[in-house]
Amino acid sequence: MTQHHPAITLVRGDITQQRVDAIVNAANSSLLGGGGVDGAIHRRGGPEILAECRALRASRYGKGLPTGQAVATTAGNLDAGHVIHTVGPVWSREEDRSALLASCYRESLRVAAELGAETVAFPAISTGIYGWPMDDGARIAISAVRAAVPTTITEVRFVLFDEHAYKEFATALTAQG
Repeated sequence: MTQHHPAITLVRGDITQQRVDAIVNAANSSLLGGGGVDGAIHRRGGPEILAECRALRASRYGKGLPTGQAVATTAGNLDAGHVIHTVGPVWSREEDRSALLASCYRESLRVAAELGAETVAFPAISTGIYGWPMDDGARIAISAVRAAVPTTITEVRFVLFDEHAYKEFATALTAQG
């Protein structure tokens, strides 16, 4: 398989409805579901995802998945091969946590490549209840994907829930060429 940098596409819509090899979940460290994207993925994906997350908590991640890391489970009823769970940082005025946010994208891509995924759908990690400003979150996301080591992944699709998120990602994508 040829190694290359993936094409980046932007879609306004619902990440749970994407037909891709891997959907990235903006999870919380418990891996046991939550609000926003996390809750939607667990609801639509069904109980198999939660069952695998519970097994991960019972084995490797007893204290939860660390921020900036990623781990894969089944995609259950989703139209994808896998769900890759990653824990984004909570935005802070006092502390620059952008390296942790970039790590979410890098680690998710690494896990996706190990799984043989060619298409990966990402949400705008940490920009919901974790408070990350959308413009900065978009800049970090695009930059991290662009800087990723070439893999067999052919497409990274950012699935953006509303027009504001879509516009900020389009601006970041244009700014970074």
